[in-house]
Amino acid sequence: MRAPRTLATLDEVDPGDHVCQVLDRTDHVIDCSRSFVADGALHGDKVVIVGPALEAGSEFAQLVLDPARLDGSLLAAVRREAADADREGFRSLRVLHHVRPGCRAERTKELWRSELDLEEFAADTGALVVCVYSGADWDSSTLEQIGCVHPHSLGSRPKVPAFQVYRTGKEGWTVNGIVDSDGAVAFGTILCTLLAQTATVRLLCHALEFLDAAGMSALADAAKHLPDRKVILEGTNDTVRLAWELSGFAIPEIPVVMTP
Repeated sequence: MRAPRTLATLDEVDPGDHVCQVLDRTDHVIDCSRSFVADGALHGDKVVIVGPALEAGSEFAQLVLDPARLDGSLLAAVRREAADADREGFRSLRVLHHVRPGCRAERTKELWRSELDLEEFAADTGALVVCVYSGADWDSSTLEQIGCVHPHSLGSRPKVPAFQVYRTGKEGWTVNGIVDSDGAVAFGTILCTLLAQTATVRLLCHALEFLDAAGMSALADAAKHLPDRKVILEGTNDTVRLAWELSGFAIPEIPVVMTP
């Protein structure tokens, strides 16, 4: 069973983990990559490094996937690498993704889609995925939001996310914590991204403490974002269900189902 946890070093990364690593200004990308490759060799894993920044580095050249030059999506590329790793007798695939910032709104949507794809990929295949963000290149609010879709964290982080959404095998997506006004936009974006790929999104909410008014509005808007979509929240507590009903959201026009 996957469960959120904070890691002290890369040595603690296990198969199936999807880690958000935030680098300090003193941390170096090359050192991070070198350590990751060494751990892969130690454990018998096939290593792939995603990111154009390392393309010119001769010691990693054969391991690098440049997202800008892929024939298809990053998800398709890492799935091919995972299949190759299995055929070649490796224990698992480990992916080190150096995430670069972008300024376009489309780039932000791509980032959410990529992170959710990698989260599902890690959970479903047992691959190890570490997404590296430089603290100097990203603002703290973005890092906090991105942390919401990584069940595991490593390194410095401005603030622990108030809620998390992560894959739970084939069963659905677990939601824990509190979705309030600070996290409502991120929560809505996550749901819209998931609903764009499947007609019904199943959320396991046994560890969801509360949705405030902003969180409930984000849930309702996401469920109505596209036609013929539905969000099912299983394991919601009495407080969440009562607040949803009293706020007037429990109506047929909003395709959301909440169950104990």
